[in-house]
Amino acid sequence: MDLTTVIGLAVCFILVIGGVVAGGQGLAFIDFQSMLIVLGGTSGALIVSNPPEKIKGFMKVLKMAFTGGSPDLVSLVQTIVSFAEKARREGLLALEADASELDNEFLKKSIQLVVDGTDPELVKAILDTEIGILENRHSSNKYFFDSMAELAPAFGMLGTLIGLITMLGNLSNPDALGPGMAVALVTTFYGSLIANGFALPIGKKLAVRSSQEVLSMELMVEGVLAIQAGENPRIVEEKLKVFLPPKQRLDLEEKAAEAKGGA
Repeated sequence: MDLTTVIGLAVCFILVIGGVVAGGQGLAFIDFQSMLIVLGGTSGALIVSNPPEKIKGFMKVLKMAFTGGSPDLVSLVQTIVSFAEKARREGLLALEADASELDNEFLKKSIQLVVDGTDPELVKAILDTEIGILENRHSSNKYFFDSMAELAPAFGMLGTLIGLITMLGNLSNPDALGPGMAVALVTTFYGSLIANGFALPIGKKLAVRSSQEVLSMELMVEGVLAIQAGENPRIVEEKLKVFLPPKQRLDLEEKAAEAKGGA
């Protein structure tokens, strides 16, 4: 569970709703007609603008923003360096058994391509293509929430127009002015809250998740190609350190020092 997503959304909605209630007019922000316009209109437009499989996979995509965490790049570097050391001692074929036990499917596939004797350029082409397809898939998932962020305020404005038309059509009836104005303003509030409190943050979190996963995959490609080229494990490690932020580089060095001390 990614607590930053949960805490962030909770803080957003609790404080916004708290601010509404603190004003002493909380019930004025509850309007069933406005909910129908914004939620119904946004949902219908999303169904029209996305293929059926994307609509069916909505909850699965949403779950991605609430689960998982950043890839453990330090452990990944250590794993690849250990493969480089074994390949240098025993040859590339010795990696096949260890690769089959990996949980990371992309790294497993990368090592298997190398073990099978695939040309390095072809290995890079295959893996780069897979990374590109992954980015396209993630971009498509983010597009769903970007669309929601665009549509919700638009239907909020539509509700505002409906409320104003209702209000102007009942100028002779003072009792109808209040409800009409409520619909006009509350729908805009609902649309803005859905867009800025939910859709945009979720879309941005999915983008962060995607960039982290792509970075880890690029690290694996660089490491596997270095192993295939027979490079010294120390050089492989230095190459992969480039992908790590300064703090994680220090963590890697500390773990390497502990491993040497234990040996």
